Amino acid sequence: MARPANRQERRMIPDSTTLDEAGRELLFRAARTHHVWTDRPVPDTQLQELYDLLKWGPTSANTCPARFVFLRTHEGKEKLRPALSAGNVETTMRAPVTCIVAHDERFFEALPRLLPGVDAAGWFAGNDRLASETSFRNGTLQGAYLILAARAVGLDAGPMSGFDNALVDATFFPGESWKSNFLVNLGHGEPSALPPRAPRLGFDEACRLE
Repeated sequence: MARPANRQERRMIPDSTTLDEAGRELLFRAARTHHVWTDRPVPDTQLQELYDLLKWGPTSANTCPARFVFLRTHEGKEKLRPALSAGNVETTMRAPVTCIVAHDERFFEALPRLLPGVDAAGWFAGNDRLASETSFRNGTLQGAYLILAARAVGLDAGPMSGFDNALVDATFFPGESWKSNFLVNLGHGEPSALPPRAPRLGFDEACRLE
């Protein structure tokens, strides 16, 4: 039986239980992956707004293992440059912000605060394989939430791989338990540079009902 919402939660629940067509277009159907960027800046306050939205996406046992490094200075971008594949250098250097989506393999140290009343940290402490799998899976989920949250706060996103993870980890997280997963360029994309939209699989191709 679900617990009743407290007073604060009740205030936060919107009257409508579905997203309208404009919202669906913004987050999914009209949204595109951008590679060419305008010079319009992204203020730090917008990045904070983005995180304060994405953090509410679900993770198993509220593990919240994702960590985000927002590179928005010339110095930060130059640290990243040697790890980029040749095809990703220009778009990354031009983007106002590049986010390193990472995960902390010692995320469980925060579980006494994030999941009080349960010894969830004991599930992972001393089990490196489980901690690594859990942090990667849930950190990837949170990276996807970041893309949707970026669109929700008025930013375009350009998620990508095509970089040396080991070099990024050695450069940005030496001696730490953080591990890079993928990159997301953020800013305001140039619509005229977009190619025609690629198709997607239909329901009958990608889904089964059993």
